[in-house]
Amino acid sequence: MSRYSKKQQLSPETQEESVKIAKAIQRPGQTKEQTKLIAQGIQKGIELYKKQQKERSRELSKKLKKVTGKLSQLDESIEPELSEGAGCRQSYLAWGLLLLSWGGFAAYFVLS
Repeated sequence: MSRYSKKQQLSPETQEESVKIAKAIQRPGQTKEQTKLIAQGIQKGIELYKKQQKERSRELSKKLKKVTGKLSQLDESIEPELSEGAGCRQSYLAWGLLLLSWGGFAAYFVLS
């Protein structure tokens, strides 16, 4: 006995949905067998659509991984250059603003 069946198992939601659609477009005088055949065709279409969407999703995730990998490599090469120069400027600016604000508070209390 094979481990995987060649025929795919159809989900009950897909079956219900295809029957609803087939009944909604049913014409007067149409037999149950014809409606059943139409429902099967709709079901195959839904399954095919789902397969295509899964393939597209996989392709997009592969492309996304490639792009994020390239971006992380670029970030690693850029970070050392930025961290040396920008860190000193930011710390001087922060300390300068801190001292200026404390000086402003002191002047306000002394003058009032």
